[in-house]
Amino acid sequence: MRIVTVSELNAYIRDILEGNSLLANVWVKGEITNLKYHPSGHLYFGLKDKQGAVKVVMFRSRASKLAFRLENGTVAVVRGYVGVYERDGQYQLYAEDVEPEGLGALYLALEQLKQQLEREGLFDSRRKRALPPVPGRVALVTSAVGAAVKDMLIVLQRRWPMAVVLIVPVAVQGEAAPDQIAAALYEVSRTGAADVVIVGRGGGSPEELWAFNSELVARAIADSRIPVVSAVGHEKDVTIADLVADRRAPTPSAAAELVVPDQSDVKRLLAVFRLRLGRGLDQQLRGYRERLQRLQSRKGLADPQDWLCQRRKDIVDGFERRLVNSMRGAFDRDAARLSTLVGRLEAVSPINTLARGYSICRLAGTEKAVLDAAEVRTGDKMHVQLLRGQLFCTVNEKTETGVGTGGGSS
Repeated sequence: MRIVTVSELNAYIRDILEGNSLLANVWVKGEITNLKYHPSGHLYFGLKDKQGAVKVVMFRSRASKLAFRLENGTVAVVRGYVGVYERDGQYQLYAEDVEPEGLGALYLALEQLKQQLEREGLFDSRRKRALPPVPGRVALVTSAVGAAVKDMLIVLQRRWPMAVVLIVPVAVQGEAAPDQIAAALYEVSRTGAADVVIVGRGGGSPEELWAFNSELVARAIADSRIPVVSAVGHEKDVTIADLVADRRAPTPSAAAELVVPDQSDVKRLLAVFRLRLGRGLDQQLRGYRERLQRLQSRKGLADPQDWLCQRRKDIVDGFERRLVNSMRGAFDRDAARLSTLVGRLEAVSPINTLARGYSICRLAGTEKAVLDAAEVRTGDKMHVQLLRGQLFCTVNEKTETGVGTGGGSS
């Protein structure tokens, strides 16, 4: 009896499994469970059916090429080889490719991307901008040699030859197409080289149109500062680019018709405007003419000299009234002041004092009133002023004792 180690046993089983041609490239169908996206980029999940389950590993080099995102509960077909993970002593399926059962991988990837972009609001009509009514510059992001660019140039030249057309040549199918289309859209937006952009191509198979379903192109359209019209394929073909763009046209020719006006329609509209403008001017001139006639019939305009004379008389009369009123007011104010001053003067008037029984006594030959008996001597001649008349007296006697005492005779 030979005793082997665990490692030897696991290695032996590995050699048996990996040496089996059937297990070297096997397709296994089951429901995805316990899905884990590892930070390293590897995928770990299980496949199960009603009777059993198997562990699956998909290394980063293969997982990065998946066109869609795996989800738990998805029934998928996994292609790979069976091997042994010797550390744990268990066999597992090393996945090389995964396909959703009954649904193409590209279609599933498309649906997943649509759901993601819709959640982010890139399809929301409220974020979409109106196209310029009369663009001066139109950029065509498309193949330079396809029928689509020729059709668009014919339509643009016929409808609005005044527009400057900028052709930005890109690949519209193949692996390089998404990068080229996105780069062209970013460049036109950055430089402001156009007023509106048409991005698209003619019809084709779903695979040929796949560049316009890429996330890279969708985000370039959404980030554009210039309105974008998507024109991909025919009426039945609706791509993610159509859903993100500001406007969608079923064909490139229809896109060209959408972005520029028809010069014939503009000419007819200008003719209508010219007719309306002429009628409006005639009506306005008639109104001005009637108003002028009414003004001419007025007396002031018919005979301006009389109007000026009457106007001057009215002005002079107004000035005269204001002057008289002003002078009357000044006289009344001065009279009131004079009356007040007269009253004050009368209150201190010597005449009023004499009328109350007082007299003014002066030395003869002087104008100075005598207020004190000490100012005169016996024998002096005195002049006494009364209210009515004067007295001429001689002082025979005087008393200097005080106010209101004693007396004298003349």
